[in-house]
Amino acid sequence: MPGFAPFAFALPCALLLAACASTPGTHSVRDHIGDGVFSAGIEGPATGPDGALYAVSFGRDGTIGKVTGLPGAGKAELFVTLPEGSTGNGIRFGRDGTMYVADYTGHNILAINTATRAVRVFAHLPDAHQPNDIAIAPNGTLYASDPDWKNASGQLWRIATDGSVTLLETGMGTTNGVEVSPDGKRLYVNESVQRKVWAYDIAADGSVSGKRLLIQFPDHGMDGMRTDACGDLHIARYGAGNVAVVSPDGKLLREVPLKGSKPTNVAFGGSDGRSVFVTLQDRGTIETFRAPCRGRETGQP
Repeated sequence: MPGFAPFAFALPCALLLAACASTPGTHSVRDHIGDGVFSAGIEGPATGPDGALYAVSFGRDGTIGKVTGLPGAGKAELFVTLPEGSTGNGIRFGRDGTMYVADYTGHNILAINTATRAVRVFAHLPDAHQPNDIAIAPNGTLYASDPDWKNASGQLWRIATDGSVTLLETGMGTTNGVEVSPDGKRLYVNESVQRKVWAYDIAADGSVSGKRLLIQFPDHGMDGMRTDACGDLHIARYGAGNVAVVSPDGKLLREVPLKGSKPTNVAFGGSDGRSVFVTLQDRGTIETFRAPCRGRETGQP
């Protein structure tokens, strides 16, 4: 998970990479906020149309925090408390500024009006285990992972712009991170326990086909992930303490080491969209580093 075009970027990728290749501090990690500001449930970072970064579990579960300030000098505050019985996980923003939140205890996708902070149920996922991460395609279609941790299995859902839901696949591994390519033609889904990342082709109606293995890691788990505007996946490697950057053809390009060992998700933001923000479960904080290419979604036009 707005009056803006989160999927647009100003320069062709080749020019962006050339301009940023020698930028000092690229991939140098620092704290964005202090330890323990968020609880161990910290997840779902996403940059909103106001340029602020949002993440779940500010101080305790069932909340969403808002972080403002320059990368490395963030200040956090409570943004909203979710309705009783709801616990947030993944966050994404629609083009109209609506904040979508995966509510894993309520088995819902929530929609939050960021101006009024009113919370409503946008979609209910019947027979879901626990909707976890969500991704939003350029046309507004949402995709949700749905892991069953107890049985090391999972499902995959599609949520249309009218809130109707479709179970796309069941009997998967522990589905967790989910993301869409910049052109909206490919869906990525990872399985944490199995350490696999799958790629699908997205049809015009939002259905998926052509499932194939993109990459499999030999150790540690995976959590949330995001694509940059050049198409590379940035994957939170839970337990490995890094963010793995993987090309669209499945090549491991680099691993960015973090201070914490349990990253849960990543998001892009900052004035140029090239700041990467990483939520850390073991620290209850957010770390940040600079990337060569801006994110697919950055909260900025």
